[in-house]
Amino acid sequence: MRLHPLLVILALPLLAGCGGASATQPAPKTAEPAGGAHAHGGHHGHHGHHGHGGPLVHRFEKAEDWAKEFDDPARDAWQKPDEVVAALRLSPGMTVADLGAGTGYFEPHLARGVGPSGKVLALDVEADMVRYLRERAAKEKLDNVEARQVGLADPGLGQGTVDRVLIVDVWHHIDGRKDYAAKVRDGLKPGGLLVIVDFTMEATKGPPKEHRITPEAMIAELASAGLEAEVVPETLPDQYIVVAKKP
Repeated sequence: MRLHPLLVILALPLLAGCGGASATQPAPKTAEPAGGAHAHGGHHGHHGHHGHGGPLVHRFEKAEDWAKEFDDPARDAWQKPDEVVAALRLSPGMTVADLGAGTGYFEPHLARGVGPSGKVLALDVEADMVRYLRERAAKEKLDNVEARQVGLADPGLGQGTVDRVLIVDVWHHIDGRKDYAAKVRDGLKPGGLLVIVDFTMEATKGPPKEHRITPEAMIAELASAGLEAEVVPETLPDQYIVVAKKP
């Protein structure tokens, strides 16, 4: 998110996801999976989906119900977490925020990337996801991971406090994306990077096509917030990666 309480937008099979958000019952496979959110298990929580098809809302209120999908080992084949994390260009000592962290699919990768002297902020809109993230961090001894609950319209980042932000399978769930992008920009340090992963229009996974967003539209939204964005080369079968820099 990984934005929901950081909607975890992922729903593996159909995923949208990175981190994972939850609902009492898993959302229909036709709905989208987030962190995920988030996207981002399925990274992320969910905001309303707005587009030609109207709002589409997903809730991920029970983390255990979604962990089987968000953290399914089969996800690695199409999510390619090492490739996604490489786009962040992490180094030891950095602070990275995972918006829509869901059940924490990316957290072990991010924790290794920033090392013991760095920090990973696992952020989600769903309270139970945050509870699950904290328990997972303790169980897996991810001492540099801090889980927090955030609001749907605010990433909860202090001014100029983070080096990197990751949003997986959550961007298309966010309402008021231009305003949200400006808040992410404000949270980044000068020269900081925002990496967004989302589904292509041709992908067999992900949300309904009418709720997807093209890389060009995403870049325009980020540019309106003062971020310099571009699509970067990748080998993900169903997704694209946009990297935005704060001047």
